[in-house]
Amino acid sequence: MMGENGRRNRFRKLGLVLWSLAMLAIGVALGVWLTANTTPLSAEDGTDSTPSSSILQESEGLDAEDSSEADASQLTEEPSDEPEADREGESPSDSSAAAESSAESEEPEITREEAIAAQAQEILDSMTLAEQIYQMFIVTPETLTGVSTVTQAGATTKAALQTHPVGGLVYFAANIITPEQCTTMISNTQSYSKLGLFIAVDEEGGRVARIGKNSAMGTTSFPSMSDIGSTGDVSKAYEVGSTIGTEIAQFGFNLDFAPVADVNSNPNNTVIGDRSFGSDPEAVAEMVASAVQGFRDSGMLCTLKHFPGHGDTATDSHYGYTEVQKTLQELRSVEFLPFQAGIDAGADFVMMGHISVPEVTGDDTPASLSATMIEILRDELNFQGLIITDSMVMNAITDRYSAGEAAVLAVQAGVDVILEPSSLTGAVQGILSAVEDGTISEERIQESVLKILEVKIRNGIIASEF
Repeated sequence: MMGENGRRNRFRKLGLVLWSLAMLAIGVALGVWLTANTTPLSAEDGTDSTPSSSILQESEGLDAEDSSEADASQLTEEPSDEPEADREGESPSDSSAAAESSAESEEPEITREEAIAAQAQEILDSMTLAEQIYQMFIVTPETLTGVSTVTQAGATTKAALQTHPVGGLVYFAANIITPEQCTTMISNTQSYSKLGLFIAVDEEGGRVARIGKNSAMGTTSFPSMSDIGSTGDVSKAYEVGSTIGTEIAQFGFNLDFAPVADVNSNPNNTVIGDRSFGSDPEAVAEMVASAVQGFRDSGMLCTLKHFPGHGDTATDSHYGYTEVQKTLQELRSVEFLPFQAGIDAGADFVMMGHISVPEVTGDDTPASLSATMIEILRDELNFQGLIITDSMVMNAITDRYSAGEAAVLAVQAGVDVILEPSSLTGAVQGILSAVEDGTISEERIQESVLKILEVKIRNGIIASEF
């Protein structure tokens, strides 16, 4: 009995073992089939997109970091002999564009001043030496065209600007008739120039008002600057600058040869007089600074004149040799004060007078042609803007120098802009010859032209690229 029951138990256990092995075999076969035939659903189907291989790795005891490394190694492509353009539909232009975009994103941003300097340099590099030299001149439209009195701009002006690409034009009362005529003349002239032009005028208020004295122009009439100064109210000087700047800008002017920064300290003076804000240097300095601020707020470029000071001269440089018998220390205590105040207020130009200062320079060279006086203006008064001569047709210059000689001396001294040479072609040729024989370096020309271009870009006279 016991023996038979034992045999039955052994058969029963053997059957269970065989059944277990069969079930295990079926389970393994089913797992293999599922692994081979199941495709993970995408995230869009709302199910987990984890590959089955990851599940198997986890079941084999891999931790999260090992699993990530394993997945990454499986996704890494083997190097291909195919060109990059053939891989995954990527074209060479796509690759290049991506590289350029990446490079651009890595470039540091440049400031506005750096952008201005870069554009000015680009323009300078495209100019011939003659074009660079012409950029240093502001002339009358009559000098440019050869026409006796210019009141319009057409084919003659266009041709003249192509031949003589000057940096700017200065207009006088005879050129200005009505608002419409003036605006059209200036607009046409600007359109004919390869580079934007300085369009200048002497509009001080008082007795020097090329536009204000023409009632047809409809601009504000101001009393003399001495009357403005006598009020002691600096806001009135500001109003002069702001109003003049705003009103003349509507006609196309962008540069005013004002305000006068001379101190009227010599009763025998015949050229300045009531054009000055007064005889007290400190009061004049306050008025000049306020007027400059007015011009700046109107968007008009302005000019301090006539350095080192024409207020203590007994003669008029329009008609001949003129000098100031003062030491440098005496100039510092009187004449320099309004110029310093105007410079600190942001004046764009300083006009050099044809005034000799023998106690400072040691000779009778006019300040407009004197490296010593320009060095004082640059270094002591810290003026970094554009230095322009007074009109070179004044007798203080023409009695002693040819157009070419005066232009060369001005450039050598450090002047940036030459106003109204007695002969434009003679002045330009004089500078060209000086560069060719090594008297003036090309770098010296480029130094001034680069500053001119930067001022024009900064003030919208040349369209900016940024």
